[in-house]
Amino acid sequence: MDLKDIFKMAMIGLVTNKVRSILTILGIVIGITAVTIVTSIGDSAEGFILGEIENFGSNSAFVIPGKGDFGESSILTDSLRDKDVVALAKKSNVPDANLIVPFVFGPATVTYDSEKFYTSLLGASPGNKDIDKLELEEGEFITNEDVVQKSSAIILGSKIKEELFGYSDAVGEKVKIKNKSYRVIGVLMPKGQSLFVNYDEVAIVPYTTAQQYILGYDYIQRIVITASSADKIPGLVRDIELTLRDSHDIDDPEDDDFVVQTAEDAAQTIGTVTSVLTIILASIAAISLVVGGVGIMNIMLVSVTERTREIGLRKALGARNKDILSQFLIEAVILTGVGGVLGIIFGSTISFIATIAIHHFTGFDFPFSSPVSGALMGVVVSTAIGFIFGIYPASQASKKSPMEALRYE
Repeated sequence: MDLKDIFKMAMIGLVTNKVRSILTILGIVIGITAVTIVTSIGDSAEGFILGEIENFGSNSAFVIPGKGDFGESSILTDSLRDKDVVALAKKSNVPDANLIVPFVFGPATVTYDSEKFYTSLLGASPGNKDIDKLELEEGEFITNEDVVQKSSAIILGSKIKEELFGYSDAVGEKVKIKNKSYRVIGVLMPKGQSLFVNYDEVAIVPYTTAQQYILGYDYIQRIVITASSADKIPGLVRDIELTLRDSHDIDDPEDDDFVVQTAEDAAQTIGTVTSVLTIILASIAAISLVVGGVGIMNIMLVSVTERTREIGLRKALGARNKDILSQFLIEAVILTGVGGVLGIIFGSTISFIATIAIHHFTGFDFPFSSPVSGALMGVVVSTAIGFIFGIYPASQASKKSPMEALRYE
């Protein structure tokens, strides 16, 4: 028999047992669907995070308190102080610095008359407007004078303004945080959710004001420093480290109580972490593929037993062992191949819906990542599973004696 005839016989065998064929591929469909979802969402998350970091620009460096890639226990570390900002701002210390932006953050409740809005507070400086690419719908941004004087100026996100003031003007009005009055000097244009903060629901005050009157501590949680161009970043990082070591009386770099990272460093670290997590989750999901493969082998063995007389009849009519082997092997490969394609379709559809849901419920501009490489790999893997787990049932079928097979009841 030629390959065309063998393929035709395999298709007839599958169509004749539709329900069994559907149940057989179910495990493969579930496995490939799970792997596709994990890889697609993982790629989307990595793309989103890297995009957010790149928004800061390749000419940016981040100073974080603590140790490790992102500052070990950085939120609880108070190693960065106002004196460090002063030292970094000296042109003689960090000549390549273009912008120096310290900031702090925490929760706050903004009150206007009887209305309350529970929000995130950003203690900022004038440079935040450029670093975070903020635009004002009305009013003005924080000035250096506001920072120095610890003024009671506040800028509201668009949603806070809408909730507290409706269609009325907010600029010039006074709101309260912790029973202290703050004068609204500006309202942000709608911007949505970023990786770190939802700017539509943020209240911005001078970072010195936030430290003294709202958050109750005098340390700084982050400092972003930009250079005029990306090629000056290595020198910028070196000068930052030397300046902070001098400010903290540190002689040995091993004793650093701060971390300086560039946007490229952060992107590489996050890329590595998300890739490892994706591989781990995909590997866990792939276990279901092995289970599906075992299920296919068991069902194929049952099918071989039930079709013993058919096998005997075909052999009596001249079918060779390799013809029978090829037929059952092709049946297994077709089943897993179809299961793989269906799994990719279901997985991609669910991933697409998930990205829409994430954007709807969180505000993240979460991109859909079409799992092209994952889809191709899914088809290859599912087909390979069909071949591997189909060999034993197919060989069992090919070894049956025609005489014994025809006598089988």
